[in-house]
Amino acid sequence: MPEALLMNITATLSSAILRRPMYDQQGRALIALGQGREICLLPAMANRHGLITGATGTGKTITLQTMAETFSQMGVPVLAADVKGDLSGIAAPGGRQEGVRQRVNDWRLEEKGFVFQSFPVQFWDVFAEQGLPLRASLSSLGPLLLSRLLTLNETQSALLSVLFKMAQDQSLDLVDIKDLRQLLQYTAGNSADLAARYGHISSASLGAIQRSLIALEQEGGGLFFAEPALDISDLFRREHGKGVINILAAGKLMNAPRLYTTLLLWLLNQLFLKLPEEGDTDKPKLVFFFDEAHLLFRDPPKALLEKILQTVRLIRSKGVGVYFITQSPGDIPEAVLSQLGNRVQHALRSYTPKDQQSLRAAARSFRANPSFDTGQAIAGLTIGEALISFLDDKGAPAVVERTLVVPPQSQIGPLAAPELRAAIISSPLYARYAAAEERISAYEILTGKENIRSGQQKAEERSGGKEKIQREEEKLRLARERRERKDKAAGKKFWGGVVKSVLAPFIRQFFRSLFKTR
Repeated sequence: MPEALLMNITATLSSAILRRPMYDQQGRALIALGQGREICLLPAMANRHGLITGATGTGKTITLQTMAETFSQMGVPVLAADVKGDLSGIAAPGGRQEGVRQRVNDWRLEEKGFVFQSFPVQFWDVFAEQGLPLRASLSSLGPLLLSRLLTLNETQSALLSVLFKMAQDQSLDLVDIKDLRQLLQYTAGNSADLAARYGHISSASLGAIQRSLIALEQEGGGLFFAEPALDISDLFRREHGKGVINILAAGKLMNAPRLYTTLLLWLLNQLFLKLPEEGDTDKPKLVFFFDEAHLLFRDPPKALLEKILQTVRLIRSKGVGVYFITQSPGDIPEAVLSQLGNRVQHALRSYTPKDQQSLRAAARSFRANPSFDTGQAIAGLTIGEALISFLDDKGAPAVVERTLVVPPQSQIGPLAAPELRAAIISSPLYARYAAAEERISAYEILTGKENIRSGQQKAEERSGGKEKIQREEEKLRLARERRERKDKAAGKKFWGGVVKSVLAPFIRQFFRSLFKTR
């Protein structure tokens, strides 16, 4: 056999092995091992959503990494928030830790298809420091999510909805914060005219929204609301048969929790709105990991909670699986929790009565295994251990099993800064998203209107000035004529008085003398 052909066959086989997920004989993806049996996730049930819970430091991030790799090997793209900064190592091959290599050998994972390897990764970051800038427009966010982000009350939220309606009626694109700020100024200056169509517009509410925008801008909202906005289709890329793992750097973003949760909700809502109905599929189109999910359900408005529940319930029919990650199942509302079929529970600590209550609630959320007490097992789990219950082929929860999660095939821990920067720059999406863009939007249009209006006012002022001068000149002319007529009349009166007082006696005396002589 020619050497070139042999090398080609070898490369093809190696590539196939690297792409091959760790499947069992029934086509299920291996996630963990427990008591002599493999714990596997059915790809067809992966879009029935899931939950990964456990105390800090018990292994949730490693489980997330293992599951993200598994989906990638299935050819399923992944979107995951990286709160701790540890997930970037997915872009590099693993095997550097002696303990991980030992576990792979002890469990004979290589026989099951385990290979230390890297995975295709796309890094995103609102602050453009650890990934390509992730941006969105205010219009795509909508008034409901923006109201939550700005922490507005009901009255202010209603006014914000009116502002969005006003922008829609006037074909004004709300892209960034300056667009909304200019709309607020325009509304304040024309509130009397706009009230006839949109109702009373409170100046106090306009001021409250303006102040909230200032606070949002200081938290990084000015970077998020910009263009080019993310094209959702760019989250569905594949490279060499593997689904691209989209990692959102969220360490800095967590300093503004509302911005973090609003961003992830916006992404979830965009997927829901733009993806077509798929029905039941052999595997998901995309899997969404929502870390620190308890922040999402911290005092949400009723309308927003209903929107979240509707999205979670219906988005699976569009091929999207959502996996919430938090410390306790009690962090998730019951209505949402009931939609999460695939569950991984790491250790919980019960130091306080509230902790004990959370532990009992977590134990009750599983289908009991008669061979052990679920509550005691949760309290006694070590790092890397987990109780797991995935859905079976009929969609029913399997009996809970105590397991050891399979280690990641990629690097555990973050990439070095130079490697991360190289991965960002080499992305095929770099040219599209790296630089911000400006286009004509509400700010430019409304500023143009204000300039026109200001010019008209100045012209009117100039025109009004001329008319005022003319009116003053006319007043002076009339006053002058009145004075002239008055002076003339006064002169006649004076000479008439002179004639009457001086000449009249002489005339009377003359006539008297004349008649006497006769």
